[in-house]
Amino acid sequence: MRLGILSTVFTLLGLFLGQAATSQEPKSLPLPDDRFKTDVLLVVAHPDDEGAATPYLARAMDEGKRVAVVFGTRGSNGGNEYGAEQARALGAIREIEARKALAIFGINNVWFLDGKDTAGQNVLQSLANWGHGESLEQLVRLVRLTRPEVVMTFLPGTFIGEDHGDHQASGVLATEAFDLAGDSTVFPEQVTGPTKRLEAFFENLRPWQPKKIYYFPDADREDIFSGLGPAYSVKEISKSSKKTYWRMAVDSYLVHQTQSKRYSDSIAKMSDAQLEASSGWGDAQHFVLGKSLVGGKVTGDIFERITPDTNAFSPVKTESRPPQPELAVELAGPWGYYADFRRAHALTHLPHPEPPEIALQGGTTLLIPLWLRNQTAKSQEITLTVDLPSGWTVASGDGRFAVAAQQTAAGRIEVNLPAFAESASRKTEAREVTVHAESGGKSVGTVKLRVEVRKKALPE
Repeated sequence: MRLGILSTVFTLLGLFLGQAATSQEPKSLPLPDDRFKTDVLLVVAHPDDEGAATPYLARAMDEGKRVAVVFGTRGSNGGNEYGAEQARALGAIREIEARKALAIFGINNVWFLDGKDTAGQNVLQSLANWGHGESLEQLVRLVRLTRPEVVMTFLPGTFIGEDHGDHQASGVLATEAFDLAGDSTVFPEQVTGPTKRLEAFFENLRPWQPKKIYYFPDADREDIFSGLGPAYSVKEISKSSKKTYWRMAVDSYLVHQTQSKRYSDSIAKMSDAQLEASSGWGDAQHFVLGKSLVGGKVTGDIFERITPDTNAFSPVKTESRPPQPELAVELAGPWGYYADFRRAHALTHLPHPEPPEIALQGGTTLLIPLWLRNQTAKSQEITLTVDLPSGWTVASGDGRFAVAAQQTAAGRIEVNLPAFAESASRKTEAREVTVHAESGGKSVGTVKLRVEVRKKALPE
């Protein structure tokens, strides 16, 4: 009798425990860390470059947007107006300045790619010095970590202006990361789940496709950028600081004492009205729309048609290279690279000067890199001649050259530039340089460059 009762009790207990087990809530699995989810990811080259966008960032923060910033370098190759530190020590200081400057807006999520600050105008040199592959891997990682809706960066291209190669490199990398971060086959170890309790290799991120990318140009001229993106006044009053957005941008910029000590001293006694009238800080802020995967107007608000929904990965529709003649000469270097870059990333609508251009310091050398292409079945002879403004001279690179069959050879014209005329203004009018290529008495290509001689300019 007792055994029968015990058997019944154990049976009922088993049924109860089984029902309790099946009625338990399912276990939750870890989700992406929401502390780092961002709406706007700004990608720039050096500490203080964020100033190109800080008035808009202040507005975005007022609107409840989350903002994060990535710097390509720590700016260790720049000058120091505040102390004696240089090189890596200066880079450490500039990192602190950048974090403090962004904290003024409440922006605390800040990363650095460890690129080497490179003083020049050649984007290819900057990319090489940064470690292009490693920097891209890190930026793709940060896009997947922060999951931005919008990416903002420098316009990738070579223009007369500051034209810093590092600025260009940040725009190139940001564009590449925009196009690649949503592809699970790109750096797949980042999007692979853990195989151990404490994973040493697989990062368990998820592919992420941002919805829009916007650019700001690093150029003097503004005519070719007009109407290609939204414009924002910087004169509204911030809800958080009770200051105008432009004044917040100035306050943030002045934190960069290693870069701005002389400037901050010069404006210390100026009123806001005097500063706004004399410096351009009060000018409207313009952006260029690179891509929108959610549609909307070119000049519409940056967050127009953006919803919280995750965007599916959108492979780039690469534009094919136009057919080339069997024998041709083309501009190479950063100019040739950007022609290919725009096609590869479906950005042929982006403004770019024709003919290509650059500003250089007087008394230096202009380098014109060339591709000499021979797709015929036999070796060909190509003759290069150069038309120059008065007072400019060819140092090397013109003459007759043999290009083997089915080969592309690299050539280079070197031009001695005249000294800058001290009686002139800071810059002079751009002049045109033309390289003619002939073979067998027939033209096989013409390459043109607009070159402006300045008192000071970054090296080519």
